[in-house]
Amino acid sequence: MSTRRRFLKQSAVAGSATAFPLVGGAQPRTVKIGVLHPVTGALAYSGQQCREGALMALEDVNKAGGIKSLGGAKLEALLGDAQSTPQAGAAEVEKMNEAGVSAVLGAFASAICLATTQAAARHGLPHVVDVGVADQIVERGLKNTFRFGPGYRTCAQVAVANLHVLNTAAGKPAKTVMIIHEESLFGTGTANLLSRELPGYGYEVKEVVKHANPTRDFNNIVLRMKSVNPDIVIPANYYNEYALLVRTMQQQKVQPKAIYSVLGGAASSYKFLKEFPDASNGIIDCNHWFNPRDKRSLELRKRVEAKGLFFSYEVFMAYTAMRLLADAIERAKSTDRAAIIDALASSTFSDHIMPYGPTKFVDGQNQGAQPLMTQVIKGDIRVIIPRDYREAEPVFPLKA
Repeated sequence: MSTRRRFLKQSAVAGSATAFPLVGGAQPRTVKIGVLHPVTGALAYSGQQCREGALMALEDVNKAGGIKSLGGAKLEALLGDAQSTPQAGAAEVEKMNEAGVSAVLGAFASAICLATTQAAARHGLPHVVDVGVADQIVERGLKNTFRFGPGYRTCAQVAVANLHVLNTAAGKPAKTVMIIHEESLFGTGTANLLSRELPGYGYEVKEVVKHANPTRDFNNIVLRMKSVNPDIVIPANYYNEYALLVRTMQQQKVQPKAIYSVLGGAASSYKFLKEFPDASNGIIDCNHWFNPRDKRSLELRKRVEAKGLFFSYEVFMAYTAMRLLADAIERAKSTDRAAIIDALASSTFSDHIMPYGPTKFVDGQNQGAQPLMTQVIKGDIRVIIPRDYREAEPVFPLKA
């Protein structure tokens, strides 16, 4: 079966009927969107969560009348699997291009996004990044690439500044830090940024430890942690490794003054909270988070949980990224790729559940995007910083 036919057959599961050719200026029946995530391999859980969020937004746009400026044309998802590797992600973009998509949304992991945005750029294909925090994604001058959420430089700076505020208010009990990070672009980049930022605030970075994806055993790393005895442990890794690291710390009775995550894969996760309530207690995270004061956030969470899923950052980041893309297509009044890129570049999208305000892209990065600081308190995830969104007072340090 040809690539094109296979893609169109696959996409029929996800959306409305396949587009018919335009006749005599008729409006398009559908607008094809490539929805690309790692739904198999090491990152499958996160990729599946992203896909779900994107498809929920697509469904909401279609239920509300589709793209009204195109006569109610429906969005149609062409699903792609990046298989948790950059090479597979780039290959899927080539197939999506051949199948005639108007834009691509994805692809969760930074290393995959780096490859997929580059592949899309070769075809002038608009690519909205849903998560991918590495700043290289939007710093290569690619005119087709737009990231709605914050990058890891912003997240690292916010995290370290807030750590200093919390530590100062507590009488500066924490002086030393150990960073544990996964080996790919996301973890390595985050760790490098933190290593540069922390000493300026007077913290000594005792050790930076890198681990592979996947890692099935953290006993040696935690034994090393015992001997270093840092006041603060900062993990930067994906869900499975994060959960295993923190559980191993609990088993070996390693209790730093704080586990202070930056983009921690499980730190602000209802899944982690449910599976390991004791291990997650008190963890602070600087991460993507919804506006807890917006009722629509809570409504979306209820819908996601009604499907038997967890309301994770992957879901709401992909959901809002798809809404951003639909808004751009609506204003472009066209399925033309260049017109959609222009509409994205001039976006002021504000009809969303994130704590951002109106969208403003500079070189593909949304300038108003910011992470929130959360903490697991009394069996729930609560926003502690900034004050505008605060739901609970921070507990710091955890261990006197």
